[in-house]
Amino acid sequence: MKGGMEMNGGEALARAILAHSPGPIFGMGGFQLLPFYDAARRLGLKHHLVNDERCGAFAADAYAKVSGRVGLCDGTLGPGATNLVTGLIEALNAGSPVVALIGDAHRAHAHKHMTQEAHQVEILRPACKELIRIETMERIPELVRRAFQIATTGRPGPVVLDVPEDVCHGTFTYDPDMFSANLRYARVPAIRCRPERGDLQRAVELLANSRRPIMLCGGGVHISGATAEIERFATEFLIPVAHTMSGKGAIACSHPLNAGLFGRYDRIANKLIDQSDCVFVVGCKLGEIATKRYSLGLEGKPIVHLDIEPDEFQRTIERAVVLWGDIKAAIEDLTTALASVLPNPELNRLLDDFDSSFSRWKQRESFKERGPLLDKLEEVNRLFRHVRSEESPDEHRVARQEREVSAAEVARQMTAWRKSVSARMTSSEVPISMSRLIHELNEAMPEDGILIADGGFAAHWAGLLYDTKRGGRGFVPDRGFASIGYGLPAAIGAKLAAPERRVVAITGDGGLNMALGELETARRMGLGFTLIVVNNAASGYVKALQHLMYGKGNYVSADLAETNYAAVAEAMGCQGIRVENPNDIVAALSTAATDAGRPTVLDVVVTRDPAKMLPGVDSRTAKVKAGDRVA
Repeated sequence: MKGGMEMNGGEALARAILAHSPGPIFGMGGFQLLPFYDAARRLGLKHHLVNDERCGAFAADAYAKVSGRVGLCDGTLGPGATNLVTGLIEALNAGSPVVALIGDAHRAHAHKHMTQEAHQVEILRPACKELIRIETMERIPELVRRAFQIATTGRPGPVVLDVPEDVCHGTFTYDPDMFSANLRYARVPAIRCRPERGDLQRAVELLANSRRPIMLCGGGVHISGATAEIERFATEFLIPVAHTMSGKGAIACSHPLNAGLFGRYDRIANKLIDQSDCVFVVGCKLGEIATKRYSLGLEGKPIVHLDIEPDEFQRTIERAVVLWGDIKAAIEDLTTALASVLPNPELNRLLDDFDSSFSRWKQRESFKERGPLLDKLEEVNRLFRHVRSEESPDEHRVARQEREVSAAEVARQMTAWRKSVSARMTSSEVPISMSRLIHELNEAMPEDGILIADGGFAAHWAGLLYDTKRGGRGFVPDRGFASIGYGLPAAIGAKLAAPERRVVAITGDGGLNMALGELETARRMGLGFTLIVVNNAASGYVKALQHLMYGKGNYVSADLAETNYAAVAEAMGCQGIRVENPNDIVAALSTAATDAGRPTVLDVVVTRDPAKMLPGVDSRTAKVKAGDRVA
């Protein structure tokens, strides 16, 4: 091939990835992919060694969530590849664009008990959006492009590239033009599509006639980058916004129309849903937690469901007007369409001003002498009056007036809720209450801060009580798979995605135990973030459920050994601070923020009482019968 470039398959992989202007790669090397690692070193790909491939996938997922760019990870043949499963399912269920590279057995020797050989393709296929096996070296650039395209279009998700040893180590002569890429597929959403016009009109009719509508926003809002559009839409049409944990930040928690978390745990949102006459579901799957195990009370209400993934329609609600399309694009269209049928207070004010001014102008001698100009202005004023009279039907005006009342009620109810829980939020009890910890976090976090929430205990408390101060992805839980062990590696990914923003992760002691080795990774990388360990010496969520369902003292496999994680952090070269008194939280957070070159672990000793472990500042309990799931 004239002007061709001879290289091994590993270098071709590296060059094809580089063409997409990639971010960091998280992984652990093995023989099958050694040529790729060597090329990454020579060509300047940023590859970071992790201590567990699962954590590498978690870091890639968090990087993708925060940056909107494709997260990258890798694993070697066998255990390296299969260790990715949990992290890939998080990305699959959460809609995170991830490309994972895995080595596989030499094809000439496969199925002869090669070391670490497994049916990894069959294991990984259901854990990803698509698995692409690269069978020939010449197709490497094409299939890498395909992986990025699949990962970033539709509902984003993880794509696995399975690379046999002989494909990675073999050589081929490539045309330099083969290593091109369309950079639209380097981030999400790569392609935006709009709902069908007829569906849009049906949605407009429902929303225009509603007196007490409510929006239920999920993580799809962030995937689409639609928070500015959501805020404008909610503000212009006076629609309260409730959110899932993944949807927190759809509008700022401080916004007067923010109704907070809905579902299993809520502030005021569930009551507002009960009182609503139209529910607008936006980028939300309406799963078990969001619907209180499908008992939220949506039956019989007019529902509009907007999502990029058509498989989500009618999954948990049977009747709804469906809007299939990108959320940002669809909300833009809905805003325009609703504005054309609903009364516009700003337009009315302008028309009033013109009418009043024109009445005064007509009396002036200077205007009376200009007959043609006066006639023209009279005609303009008549047109304005016509616009005002035809602007919207009477029922729309009534709906607007009722919305103004109900919108003000949202802010009043949220203020009342905050007042009702203020004593718990500022509690001085020892061991420290979770509500006090989250309260101090709310006070300390900057407007652009990022809070990572590990699965289980930490995520639910933070999901309920943490307040974002602006729209956008400032709260990053792993709600795709809700695995514990996410917090620490996700902090690594988030800090690389947004190095200028403060990153704090909150994890349980059980969660940190599962990912402890990544403290070494973060220290080696020189990443300055704060890791809060909710130290209750237990698998807290499970212990709380056992307490509720089987009574005090009836616990099994729920307790952990008392551990000083601040001392563990210090032994690993990180800054460690143990916090046992709530009055020390502020100083500890402040000290942690000053160390920009290494992680700081805040070992916060919280309540050991399982009756107080469930998320909720009122430490709610529930009457249950055997078999019920109460939380």
